[in-house]
Amino acid sequence: MNMPEKFVPPFKEQQVGSFSVCLASTDSEIEASQELRHAIFCGEMGASLHGSRDGRDIDEFDRHCQHLIVTDCETGQLAGSTRLLFNEGARAAGMFYSESEFDLDTVLALSGRIMEVGRTCIHPDYRTGTAIRALWNGIAQQVVQHDIDYLIGCASLPMDGNGGHAQAIVDRLRDKYFTPQELRVTPRQSLPETTPLPKNASLVLPALLKAYLRLGAKVGGEACWDPDFNVADVFIFLHRDRLAPRYSRTFLECA
Repeated sequence: MNMPEKFVPPFKEQQVGSFSVCLASTDSEIEASQELRHAIFCGEMGASLHGSRDGRDIDEFDRHCQHLIVTDCETGQLAGSTRLLFNEGARAAGMFYSESEFDLDTVLALSGRIMEVGRTCIHPDYRTGTAIRALWNGIAQQVVQHDIDYLIGCASLPMDGNGGHAQAIVDRLRDKYFTPQELRVTPRQSLPETTPLPKNASLVLPALLKAYLRLGAKVGGEACWDPDFNVADVFIFLHRDRLAPRYSRTFLECA
C-alpha cells in the first residue's frame, strides 16, 4: 500500500527588521541568486566556476534545490541567498553536493531526514548581521516544516599560506568541535603539505563557520581542498536535537 507523502505547509514569508526572507518562486529570482553567487565567488574569491555563464553561477544541483533569498524591503536589493537540498532532491541529483568533496557514508547511514545548506552568500553591503539573521530564520522554518533531523553543508576556509592557515584552524577545532569518530567523513582531496603555523598564531574563523559552531554544529573531520574555489572546505554536521539552547527559540517560533 502506498502511503501518502508527509504534508509540508507552504513557506511563510518572514519579515526580519527591514528584510524579507522567502523561497524563490520565479526564474528571475533564482537568476538573481545565481548572479549574486557569481559576483561573490568569482569577483571576490576568484573562483573558477565551470558552470558559469552570463554572469551567473549555475550547476547541475540548482534545479533540484530550493533557493532561499533575503531581500531589502526598502530598496528591493537582493541581500543574500542560499540553496537547500533535501533527501528527495539529492536522490534526483544523484548525490548531495557535499559528496563531491567528502565520503559521507557514515552520515548517509543515519536514519532521518537531511537538509543540505550550500552556496550561501551575503551581499557585501549587508554583512553586519540582520540579513544573516533573516537567512537563518528562513533556514529554521524549513528545518521545522520539513521535519529535518540533520543539517549538513560545507564551510570554507581561506588557503592563506598554501593551506597553512586553514590547517591551523582545523587543528584548533579538533578537540572541541569534531564529530564523534563514528560520524567522521573523509575528504576526497587532502590539503597540500605546508609548513605548520606557530601554535600562538592569530587565527580568524570565517563568519559562516563561526555561525554554524554557535548553533551547535560540529566539524566532520579533516578539510578538503577545493582547487576550483581555492579554499579548504570543512564538513558541517548539525543534529537538530543538539541545537544550542540560545538558538532553539528561533526554531521553535517557526513550528
